[in-house]
Amino acid sequence: MSLGDEKYVVLTTYRRDGRAVATPVWWVELDGGEYGFSTGAASGKAKRLAHTSRVTVQPSDRRGAVKEGTEPLEGTARLVTGPELDALNQRLVAKYGFQVKLAKLAAWVGTALKGKRVASGECGVVVKL
Repeated sequence: MSLGDEKYVVLTTYRRDGRAVATPVWWVELDGGEYGFSTGAASGKAKRLAHTSRVTVQPSDRRGAVKEGTEPLEGTARLVTGPELDALNQRLVAKYGFQVKLAKLAAWVGTALKGKRVASGECGVVVKL
């Protein structure tokens, strides 16, 4: 199974002080050996990637428990918007179907129920390993 076939990977980003933060994400293969996912523009992942592009990824389950027999892979990530984000979202919908819309709705409802402002849009993350 290739990395692009994995349903979830755990993405590790790094804080300014170097501490690692691991988060499971949905994941699609893009052209040119790149991979991607979408996230809220105000998410911790997006904030951490704004100051360092260093990431690691490893196949995982939906809770972030890494798969036995796999090793983390080092890479760099960049935030994308506009046409690149649109193309990424099309691939996510092709792979995950209606779950993408349900996840976005659940995130919106969860944010609203907590009394927080809805995040300022969406961005994509493109990872090169």
